[in-house]
Amino acid sequence: MMKDLFKLKTAKSVNGKSIDLYLYESEKNNPLNILFVGVTHGEEPQGGFLISEFLEEIRRNKPSFKNHLYFLPCLNPDGKAVNKRGNANDVDLNRNFRTENWIETVFEDGLISGTCPQSEPETCFLTQIIEDYNFDVILSIHAPFRVVNFDGPAKKIAEEISKITNYPVQEDLGYPTPGSFGTFCGKEKNIPVITLELPDNETDENLWLQNQKVFYYLADLDTL
Repeated sequence: MMKDLFKLKTAKSVNGKSIDLYLYESEKNNPLNILFVGVTHGEEPQGGFLISEFLEEIRRNKPSFKNHLYFLPCLNPDGKAVNKRGNANDVDLNRNFRTENWIETVFEDGLISGTCPQSEPETCFLTQIIEDYNFDVILSIHAPFRVVNFDGPAKKIAEEISKITNYPVQEDLGYPTPGSFGTFCGKEKNIPVITLELPDNETDENLWLQNQKVFYYLADLDTL
């Protein structure tokens, strides 16, 4: 029998919306800690949808997975509410992490990297989660490139996910990402980070069919 899936922590966005972290706690021996993160960019809701679908399957089917699974379905609820990439302060959250290469930037779309690293409550919350739990693998879900990107020691996992999804592995997306989550966790903390870039021209049903097994693969991952 699995333990209950439950809300572990919550925080508030700039506009006071809830940002919730859920935990599925495994009863197996020697579990890994796996984190799933969705909707860093508000106009990329696909990750939140996939995580919600998987949470619903867990509630309905009560599986017995090997690993502890942590779920943050929506990091940027303010941006999602208005279909906007940045948060309510017009900060690109994926350029706001405290990395060695963070720079104060105004981007072409008018968003900024923040007044300083980790200036936003959303990135502060996710950073605190990283500090509180010893994650073995992180899956961060984005769009629209249809590739499996990775940072840190995650090449093998990226290749396995590529076999599942038929999305190619692409280590370099071709543009600089100072202050990114992948740099923060993967390159600087040496945590295997997969950035699963979904296509933006698929139905929700097709996205789930293409990616469902990724969640099950990570939920029962044995070794890194």
